[in-house]
Amino acid sequence: MAKNALISVVGPDRQGMIADLAGRLFDLEVNLGDTTFAVLGEMAEFTCLADIPEQHKLSDIERELSAMPGMGDSKVSVTGFELGPVHAESGHITHRVELSGEDRPGLIARLAEVFGQFGANIVRMNSERLPGGDSGHYITRFAVFVPERRAHACLATVANTAGELRMTFHYEEVDV
Repeated sequence: MAKNALISVVGPDRQGMIADLAGRLFDLEVNLGDTTFAVLGEMAEFTCLADIPEQHKLSDIERELSAMPGMGDSKVSVTGFELGPVHAESGHITHRVELSGEDRPGLIARLAEVFGQFGANIVRMNSERLPGGDSGHYITRFAVFVPERRAHACLATVANTAGELRMTFHYEEVDV
């Protein structure tokens, strides 16, 4: 029987990082569950929930990943995961929302508060500052679960908030 683990790798971004990590985990008979990868500045972050075969210790998996070529200054962590490895309904994405405009302090906090007022759950979020303008151009993307009965009001409020912040707003429903 497999045990659940949270695997996290944070280090300098490089081409082939996902292929190398996923390939090594496959070789170790580790089955990946929910997995994310992001480039943050010049850094990259790979995080996943995984089923680790009983014959492997978590520390052995951590040591194997750390010893891979190209890992250099990367920080690798493999820890037990006691929560359920499959998300509840509120972890399913119903809408993708994108806002774009000038960067301003508090932007993400304000938008997150709006989603919270309507019982929405932010499943994934990505923000990116692009060069240009005095404050730079900022794009924020949310993948959210919004309860169906509150979706219209929630999205209208997000649109109004985006307008107040002089940002463009776009959303799409996700077929479930």
